[in-house]
Amino acid sequence: MNSSEPIEKAFRILRQSFRAGGKLLLCGNGGSAADCEHIVGELMKGMNNDRFAEGWAPLRPALPAISLCSQVGLLTAIINDMGADWMFAQQVYGYGKIGDVLLAISTSGKSMNVIRAMEFAQRKNMYVIGMTGGYTDLFDKFCDVVISCPGETAADVQEQHQRIYHELCLRLEEEFRQ
Repeated sequence: MNSSEPIEKAFRILRQSFRAGGKLLLCGNGGSAADCEHIVGELMKGMNNDRFAEGWAPLRPALPAISLCSQVGLLTAIINDMGADWMFAQQVYGYGKIGDVLLAISTSGKSMNVIRAMEFAQRKNMYVIGMTGGYTDLFDKFCDVVISCPGETAADVQEQHQRIYHELCLRLEEEFRQ
């Protein structure tokens, strides 16, 4: 599979889910958590779309996306009561519906809380898109598509991830432009 095939497949999954009224859930740790927040901003507010939503200036068309990294009170309660490995899976349980998409990001490909979220999303019949570095063994088990970006350092992987998710966000914005 060449490198553009997984990106194209991820785009088709996202397009299909959004068209059917689905939403995107995102999870990751550290820099990947920051990427989740960034992606939510791009999809909920738009990157280049200067059109207003149904005449309601300054609102813009939005694609529903939720970062599972954001809710500090909820996250700390889950970590305290259940353990950090369950912090994203519990939210997938609460927010995820059949046909929604989980975008799971891990530069190492070994983050257990991300792996558990992917496993649970798969059990809920959600689509799972994984973005990782060169190690894909665990992602391959639970993802509909894996976008692998091998790099010398975490920063190398994250820079590749950023280019890819910007491409996906721009394509989705163009697809759903009102």
